[in-house]
Amino acid sequence: MGKIVVTEFVSLDGVMEDPGGAEGYRHGGWTFEIGRGEEGDRFKFDELVEAEAQLLGRVTYEGFAAAWPTIEDDAGFAEKMNSMPKYVVSSTLREASWSNSTILGGELRDEVAKLQTEIDGVILVAGSAQLVQGLLEHDLVDELRLMVFPVLLGAGKRLFGDVSEKKPLNLVDSKTVGDGIALLTYERAPAR
Repeated sequence: MGKIVVTEFVSLDGVMEDPGGAEGYRHGGWTFEIGRGEEGDRFKFDELVEAEAQLLGRVTYEGFAAAWPTIEDDAGFAEKMNSMPKYVVSSTLREASWSNSTILGGELRDEVAKLQTEIDGVILVAGSAQLVQGLLEHDLVDELRLMVFPVLLGAGKRLFGDVSEKKPLNLVDSKTVGDGIALLTYERAPAR
């Protein structure tokens, strides 16, 4: 059974927009201004290596697909990104040309349930704000990993949107890395 793991870069005030600087947001690239240190880099590498597949929203998918095929690194991060299975949730995308990519165009709950039966292991979700909000709304997120950067951005796309009901979570791990970045890992908790 596949496990849906959402991993996000987020500011202290909940902004997740354009952490890498490719989207034209006025604070684009904000994550590069704060060092995550070797431990933070290791965390990101380990979670990618652990993943069996990626689940992405269209906007994040298109950004990744434009960048990753041309990136080379010695650590193997790019090789893993490019070779692993990728599933993009979209009602508008007609073609997915990045290697090992599949478009999921049906109902979110149904598509994710099917994916979880087909993939045994971690299905990693990065970026993809609208997708993450939908996954959270439908109680489809098994684990939420936040890399919280000590900065207030004031405006921008927020990670969390409105939910129809309370969503309890259990904090299962926390630590600080680099220049004060909090790594927070939550699991879905039983309704209280």
